[in-house]
Amino acid sequence: MADPTYQAQQWERRYDPNIEDVNRLCDSLGALKPGSTVPYIDPVHDVDGCKIVSLFSSPGSSLPSGFVSFENDDPASVRIAEIYESAGLRPEQVMPWNAYPWFLEEGKERALSMDQIADGVKPLLSFLQQVPRASALIAHGADAHKAARRLMKLENRAIYKRGFKIYEVRSTSERAFKGTPANQEIWLKEIHAAYTDAMGRAGIRVRQTI
Repeated sequence: MADPTYQAQQWERRYDPNIEDVNRLCDSLGALKPGSTVPYIDPVHDVDGCKIVSLFSSPGSSLPSGFVSFENDDPASVRIAEIYESAGLRPEQVMPWNAYPWFLEEGKERALSMDQIADGVKPLLSFLQQVPRASALIAHGADAHKAARRLMKLENRAIYKRGFKIYEVRSTSERAFKGTPANQEIWLKEIHAAYTDAMGRAGIRVRQTI
């Protein structure tokens, strides 16, 4: 978990100009479901600089930091942060989002229902409208794959005009990475390849090591 000083800095910066539009969206989405909240996006990200979106399943039932952040110390966050680092993808060039952006009820952190996936599609579209330079979405895991496919069925003109591309890759969760070290290496390389391809299409220099 991020240290208390870092968390306090995050909170103070949650409405900084580089992330305000996205975090105001999080506020409005939280208001749609009384009793529910949507975690903020870490202000290290940037709405104007974002060219790639990382789509995950959900924030679970809680996030100690209160932010979707790769400074969190859960295995999935650590793993994706290492992938970004190995590819040379900077925080301002990418932004995370969840197929179901609201916190789940305690004990309900399983595969999303089709209703939950459907609930998250319009918020996903609204989010993408806040990051107008994003041209790729990398969907991690089955829930994100389903959400991305539903998104493309909307046939939104703005998305098509961007030449938007969807990549379907493995979840970075601990459960998804249960396997031999050899298999884990293969899975990491597959995810790394998706990010480097997306970076190349967006004109972002790729670090050639993993």
